[in-house]
Order: sequence, then C-alpha cells, then structure tokens
Amino acid sequence: MNIDEYADAVLTQLFVQARSQFGNAIKSFWFYGKDACPACGRRIDLMKLKGKEAMLLNAYIYRKRGVLIGYFLCGRCAEQILRAAKRNPGKQTAVHGAIEMNLEKAYQDHMNSMDA
Repeated sequence: MNIDEYADAVLTQLFVQARSQFGNAIKSFWFYGKDACPACGRRIDLMKLKGKEAMLLNAYIYRKRGVLIGYFLCGRCAEQILRAAKRNPGKQTAVHGAIEMNLEKAYQDHMNSMDA
C-alpha cells in the first residue's frame, strides 16, 4: 500500500468517525494532496517521532462546507505543533489558523477547478 492509498484509507475511517459524532454536518471528505505544507509552504517531508521517521495524517473540519479535509505537514511544522500541544494541551496555535485558512482556500480552488 502506498502513502496515498494509506492516507485515503485512514481518512475514510476518520470520515466515518466524524459522521458518527457530528451527523449530517459532515457531508464529505477531501485530501489536500499537494507537496507544499499548508502551514508554511515548505515541501512536506518526514519527521522524527520516537526515533523513527513518520508522517502524521491530520484532519480539519471545514464547517462552512461540511468537509473533512485530510492533510500532511512538513516535519518542522508537525514538530512545532506537537511541542505546543505538550505545553498547552487542547489549545490551538497561530500555525493552526494558517493551516485552516490555506486548506479552505485550497479546497475552494479545487472545487472551482471542477466547474471549469
């Protein structure tokens, strides 16, 4: 199984879970498949997690459209968010705001490209 197939399988499971929690508020899911990190624009790469290379699959609910958006981050941004989560569990960082804004724009661009 390649990384895209794995991400799709995990995102499908997250979608089912989100639907069970939020019902019809979650209508669909979409994977942000660009090579650029939605937080900083750098190339998405691996990070070190417990001594091993890893990629963390993340998800964001774009409430306005009812879409669960899956995405990867670059190693630097992923590590920054994990460190912040240890210091302030449950709190969002400024990076989260940038991620959400960039994912919403990417999703809108994707949907607009479908109309062309």
